Amino acid sequence: MSYQVLARKWRPRSFREMVGQTHVLKALINALDNQRLHHAYLFTGTRGVGKTTIARIIAKCLNCETGVSSTPCGECSVCREIDEGRFVDLIEVDAASRTKVEDTRELLDNVQYAPSRGRYKVYLIDEVHMLSSHSFNALLKTLEEPPPHVKFLLATTDPQKLPVTILSRCLQFSLKNMPPERVVEHLAHVLGAENVPFEEDALWLLGRAADGSMRDAMSLTDQAIAFGEGRVLAADVRAMLGTLDHGQVYGVLQALLEGDARALLEAVRQLAEQGPDWAGVLAEILNVLHRVAIAQALPEAIDNGQGDRDRVLALAQALPAEDVQFYYQMGLIGRRDLPLAPDPRSGFEMVLLRMLAFRPAESEDAPRTPLKHLGVSPATADSDRAPVAAAATAPAPVPSVAVPPAAVPPVATVTEVVPPVEEASTVQTPALPANEPAAPPVIDVPWIESPSTAQATPEVAAVEPVPSPVIAAEQPAPLAPLEDTDDDEPPLSDEDYYEVENQVEAYLDDLVETQAAVASEPLPAAEPATGLAADWLELYLKLGLSGLTGSIAANCTLIEVDGDRWLMHLDPAQSALFNATQQRRLNDALDQYHGRKLQLEIKLEKPQQETPAQAAARRREERQRAAERSIQADPMVQQLMQQFSAVIRDGTIEPVEHTET
Repeated sequence: MSYQVLARKWRPRSFREMVGQTHVLKALINALDNQRLHHAYLFTGTRGVGKTTIARIIAKCLNCETGVSSTPCGECSVCREIDEGRFVDLIEVDAASRTKVEDTRELLDNVQYAPSRGRYKVYLIDEVHMLSSHSFNALLKTLEEPPPHVKFLLATTDPQKLPVTILSRCLQFSLKNMPPERVVEHLAHVLGAENVPFEEDALWLLGRAADGSMRDAMSLTDQAIAFGEGRVLAADVRAMLGTLDHGQVYGVLQALLEGDARALLEAVRQLAEQGPDWAGVLAEILNVLHRVAIAQALPEAIDNGQGDRDRVLALAQALPAEDVQFYYQMGLIGRRDLPLAPDPRSGFEMVLLRMLAFRPAESEDAPRTPLKHLGVSPATADSDRAPVAAAATAPAPVPSVAVPPAAVPPVATVTEVVPPVEEASTVQTPALPANEPAAPPVIDVPWIESPSTAQATPEVAAVEPVPSPVIAAEQPAPLAPLEDTDDDEPPLSDEDYYEVENQVEAYLDDLVETQAAVASEPLPAAEPATGLAADWLELYLKLGLSGLTGSIAANCTLIEVDGDRWLMHLDPAQSALFNATQQRRLNDALDQYHGRKLQLEIKLEKPQQETPAQAAARRREERQRAAERSIQADPMVQQLMQQFSAVIRDGTIEPVEHTET
């Protein structure tokens, strides 16, 4: 007699032999014993969980010669013919190969005829979701009201593809996946009956590899028996399945526990020799960490199904609970990102090295070594764009010594960069004549090239070296004035260097706040502008200011004028825009307009009278309100609102700006 595989040999022939699916068996047994039979049953679930087996047992229960019951005799001719697959009144249809509507119509043409031998004619349609939509339509009426001698048993792995009209005409039973514990228990019973030696660890490997399918577990067991020459051993099953040895997983976790990077990479190298699935290795590590977390919460809940209970308990005592949770979370994220790595092994190594690198701050073995300094100066400058060449720095602090002009290196020969000085530094520059108006200040930022600088630099380098002022480290002695050159660009003042050294980075930090402050709508003033405040509203429009300086001036109000001394109040909400440079530029604009030197003082206080910005906002609001009143008073608009229930949408009315031509 030819060999029969375990999956067919050990297929259940009665409900008593079924493994699992208690929730389905209970309903079917009660229905059969109480003669409450439905005309159509639908069994759903993944492969190998018993859908077709249950359908055949039902056919046997319905046609057994002893009568309809949940316990067929299994010895009569009908039961034997059903077990052997040759009962004429059990019509098994593979819907995957008979999807056409013609096949369904041919099948239904024989429904009206009475059964040949049995009590019922049973139609078992497997993979019913593969039928076409026309086949379902042809089956609907017969499935709802079949002849009394016909029963329909439908089986599918994908019930979502069934039309709702089919689902509503059937009793639906959803079969569950087999847990590994139930699979191991059944495999132990089968191998014991077959007199096949086995190891329990091997059965657990087979139970997990079956992934909920009892038929897959039986097929893998057949393969394991052949691979192990009549025995089912854990080493053989692991080699057959290509699964990972748990001892190597614990080696990786032990290296993590000890913080030993060398041992960790050595464990990865040993794993690489087996050519494993790195995502599967990471999954095994997560599985062990999960069992460790359970052992820390409830030690008695850990079973010894994999023969590693002692190791799990030892790790649970050695690893802090927060580290276990951290490793598990990092492993989950690493498994998700593993396809993005250049290759799976490097991605797996980075996950482990990330676990090794991060430790709680209060941990004794947390890394204490600070990051290595790269030796890059935090302040850099372009010597080709800088207006003045910088002096070379020395490792020791530079004392306060006056340097004569002759000792200063020329521009063309100095290429080093001066790092930022902690204390305030000063620059001595030639004083301007008393009758010459002050030149507008220029801040030469390294990344913004001035046209005058770009053109003047080649000329200076081509004619002759020009002495340059020196930036001293602390309190330098005053330098003698330098001789004037033919350069068209005016010399820089002390305040310009002060701005470059102390306010460029602060300007960049406040840029976002500056933009928000410029875009914000000013609040209305407490009082209308009178006196000096009203004069400032007119003077502001004549100055022609723009940019940040214009924004500062627009939010100021004039408080006091005492000869050449002016006092203004600036809204503190605009403080992000305000600095010494903006005050100096506003002062220069006033000097140029009045033709004399003024002394401007600006205080950060809330203006009590209307500023130019508030006046502009008030005028915009007045124009907006006038435009809205004009639209609402328009006769045509009122007629549309009355006759057609028209509505004026908010925010859609804008005043028209009149321009003179």
